[in-house]
Amino acid sequence: MKSYVMYSVGDTGYIQKDRPDIGPNDALIRPTKALVCTSDIHTVHGAIGEREDITLGHEAVGIVEKIGDEIEEFDPGDRVAIGAITPEWGSLAAQNGHPSQSSKLLGGWKFANSKDGVFAEYVHVNDADANMAHIPPGVSDEAAVYTVDMMSTGFSGAERADIPIGGTVVVFGQGAVGLMATRGAALRGASNIIAVDRRTNRRELAEFYGANETIDYTEGDTVESIMELTDGEGVDAAIEAAGSNTAFENCIKATKPGGTISVIGYFGDGEHINIPRAEWGVGMGEKDIVTSLCPGGRLRLQRLLRLLDRDKVDPTRMTTHTFKFEDLEEGIQLMESRKEDMIKPLIDFE
Repeated sequence: MKSYVMYSVGDTGYIQKDRPDIGPNDALIRPTKALVCTSDIHTVHGAIGEREDITLGHEAVGIVEKIGDEIEEFDPGDRVAIGAITPEWGSLAAQNGHPSQSSKLLGGWKFANSKDGVFAEYVHVNDADANMAHIPPGVSDEAAVYTVDMMSTGFSGAERADIPIGGTVVVFGQGAVGLMATRGAALRGASNIIAVDRRTNRRELAEFYGANETIDYTEGDTVESIMELTDGEGVDAAIEAAGSNTAFENCIKATKPGGTISVIGYFGDGEHINIPRAEWGVGMGEKDIVTSLCPGGRLRLQRLLRLLDRDKVDPTRMTTHTFKFEDLEEGIQLMESRKEDMIKPLIDFE
């Protein structure tokens, strides 16, 4: 089968691999749609260390090709969403309420990390009954593919932020994850949502997803602007979706005492993340810092797919470019270039 791989740090391309074997609890999926993620770019540039000929990609939906003997929920021919995070659900971490960390730190993140990813003609899914979900007939593959990571991660930022109904929230970074955090904050009942990003198209899309106010961080002091918009109080919750040390510091500065800083950004470089001491209340400001890795599992996917089926969110507005699988290299280069009009490249396998 044809696979798009990271040969080594900074070097990518297509190779032929054997079609994956499956065990009794696994499934083999033929992808129909996939998305390129900034995480793929971080991986290629060595953020998680050297990898050799590992297939890239972690966001895909597709058709079930083959199932293991113990699979009960799926049959060949079913249209499914595949969780970007595929935990071992019997692990101690899962039993302790942290399945995304199963077996080790970030252990639920397998695709393009500890095993081959989804940029291939066939994809192996472990614990398939628990890590996939049926796509409702009325939901397109293009929409469904956003549930596996962008919606799950973005919404988790709002969920973990403990936003009170009628509360105030700021979301730093309006890439696909940040935009879904903005939409998640609206669904959670925030009354004032402030979206921070320098790009006009992303700020406009943030307003579509529920932002009341937007800030271009290149046009002045962002924290001062947030304070002005909240009558000097600061926000109940701040969501860091940019993977930026500066944004993280501003989250702490902009959050009122007793508030929550929810981190869903990918910090792809640097050795340390800074906490501004005074604005943190010298350690006693009761500002909670929480983090999350994309929640996985069939139940999570089913809930997100129901949101699509009930027209509660339209993630396809984030698709700015589409490429065929054989042209995936262009999608990778586009994501790496950070072109002004780019939000999310969609990969079409059909």
